[in-house]
Amino acid sequence: MTAAGEEAFAARLRGKLGAFELDVDLQTEARGVTALIGPSGCGKTTLLRCLSGLCHMAGSVKFKGAVWQDEHRFEPAHRRPVGYVFQEASLFPHLSVRQNLTFGLKRAVAAATVSLDAAIDLLDLSPLLERSPAKLSGGERQRVAIGRALLVQPELLLMDEPVSSLDVDSKAEIIGRLEQIHRALATPIIYVSHDPFEVARFADRVLAMRDGRIVGSASPVPECHALAELEGLSDKQVRRLALTALMAGLRPPGERA
Repeated sequence: MTAAGEEAFAARLRGKLGAFELDVDLQTEARGVTALIGPSGCGKTTLLRCLSGLCHMAGSVKFKGAVWQDEHRFEPAHRRPVGYVFQEASLFPHLSVRQNLTFGLKRAVAAATVSLDAAIDLLDLSPLLERSPAKLSGGERQRVAIGRALLVQPELLLMDEPVSSLDVDSKAEIIGRLEQIHRALATPIIYVSHDPFEVARFADRVLAMRDGRIVGSASPVPECHALAELEGLSDKQVRRLALTALMAGLRPPGERA
């Protein structure tokens, strides 16, 4: 059940962007990680852009008692206390990693809750500070992008499939860093993905989208949690688990003992 008033995040948006129609009634808690999952093209990114103020669509957006949008007002993106992490890192190519991070600090509209040193430690950015974005791997660029978004001092962090373009090792590292951020900071996160196994590791709640609408909510299923844990095991540990299961008389579905 969604909390009310100061602890709620609510958005009621309806309209068209080009040929795409969005009709969303979002009611969730303004804490922890809320995951939005669904197939490509279902409206997840469009919804995030509307929540951030990058797109304007008819309706209302309210966060912890503050009205960001209704029939009388529309707060533009630069006036909303939001950090946004895109699918691609979108770093400033002419600035060093340190300068990209301090750019986030300069954009902060609220009192600092995340210091530069804290962001660097959380995301292990010390070895990268004097490099240019061109000399970073995809995973490193995304870590810098997350750090810059945190240093804006957002009251809400929006993340649009931040690991979808990364290789398996980089994806695992970023997810691990996000788990640390979730534990260390109180900043609520709305996290977009098309992969339920990805969000099972750290999402507090999951909302499913389809055809521009939110069609249901559920907690990550136990199988997702089990698979997420399995990814962290070595081949030797997996073989031991399989042997233990076979010795206990367990067999894959459809096979007889």
